[in-house]
Amino acid sequence: MLGKFAKIFKTPKPVIAMVHFGALPGAPLYDAEAGLEGLLQGVRKDLKSLQDAGVDAVMFGNENDRPYEFKVDAASTATMAFIIGQVRNEIRIPFGVNVLWDPMATVALAAATGASFAREIFTGAHASDMGLWLPDAGAAMRYRDRLGRKDLALMYNISAEFAHSLDQRSLPDRARSAVFSSIPDAILVSGVITGEAAALSDLEAVKRVVPDVPVLANTGVKHATVADVLSISDGCVVGSSLKVDGNTWNAVDPERAKDFMDKARKARGG
Repeated sequence: MLGKFAKIFKTPKPVIAMVHFGALPGAPLYDAEAGLEGLLQGVRKDLKSLQDAGVDAVMFGNENDRPYEFKVDAASTATMAFIIGQVRNEIRIPFGVNVLWDPMATVALAAATGASFAREIFTGAHASDMGLWLPDAGAAMRYRDRLGRKDLALMYNISAEFAHSLDQRSLPDRARSAVFSSIPDAILVSGVITGEAAALSDLEAVKRVVPDVPVLANTGVKHATVADVLSISDGCVVGSSLKVDGNTWNAVDPERAKDFMDKARKARGG
């Protein structure tokens, strides 16, 4: 089942780096004075820093739109599409999208921008900070196909941040079931909150039961742990560790990003 994953990521064990948007129009933290130009400048700067550092892919996300929503306002998705469109000719590597926490908006944004992959919580039932969380993988996948994007790789985050699974099955059993019933292109394993690591034992356990599906660490990968993570997983998503002072809400630190990629390349053999 490496099909789409292998076609998108030419490097084994890819590092997917986050380009975090500033808060979007309508969100409580939106900076109306800086406006769309401020959002664009922030995205453009982080994108350049990450590409210069040699990351394998980037993913655009709206982490600053706190508190998060299950059905995102159309203005949020439209703004993300506009900003990505402005920098589209500057993107030199594969890119993906994630509109927290709305699978349908994520798929729509991917279709509108030509993204190669999308990340979301597509399965499960969760008690969360935002209330009862009941995503619908079937609707999202059918929507993807209706939009003519069967090629879009869907990455299933099976351990939702900011939430507790109401499913009493073990994490490996949930992963195995998701692969059987929902056909993900990759499985992502997360910590309990943005910037906090998934347990290596969880990564190992999930990879053991779905050996033919790419399994990635989704949160909390650090300079000191990237070698251990990549020894187990098929890649990682990283955001906070590449920021100034390792703070999720800061801009990307070019030197931290370069150092992280040096360690990642060494860990995967050059």
